[in-house]
Amino acid sequence: MPDQPTPTPEFALAYRAMMLDGLGRELEITKKLIAAIPDDKSGYRPDPNARSAWDLAWHLASADVHLMNGIADLNFKAGSAEEPPKTVVELVSWYDAKFKSAMERVAALSAEQLLTPVNFVIYDLPAVYYLGFVNNHSIHHRGELATYLRPMGSKVPRIYGGSFDEPFQMPKPATSAA
Repeated sequence: MPDQPTPTPEFALAYRAMMLDGLGRELEITKKLIAAIPDDKSGYRPDPNARSAWDLAWHLASADVHLMNGIADLNFKAGSAEEPPKTVVELVSWYDAKFKSAMERVAALSAEQLLTPVNFVIYDLPAVYYLGFVNNHSIHHRGELATYLRPMGSKVPRIYGGSFDEPFQMPKPATSAA
């Protein structure tokens, strides 16, 4: 692999701003998707080898929070032993609060901290680069979870654009009063 240019402090700050803005929007989409899981069908799995809807939703939320806190701590510690919430509503609330808190912690990092190399599994990258990993992780598992909803008897919310259950509506043009 060719040598990569060293990122500048300005790049790290701009990349963080862009990624946190996008992650904030993605959080809202992911919360809607998790909220669509019927509590009484959260054990649904499309295949015996697949995670249940509940396990997938908890993995998505808890791993995203863990990864964001790892960026803020400049250290990816072993997974947390935190007990998962008991209901879908509690999970959405937990995810909202914990992810936003972790985002605030990342937003407070200096450029020097953002450029600190952090070891994660097989990677040793500047901390700021892992924001892209968080984004991709969330989108990947959110896509999985979206495929579970209709077979569970739920509706699929809009993700990007519309869905069959929540069609995209073009905004009506503003009219001027003459």
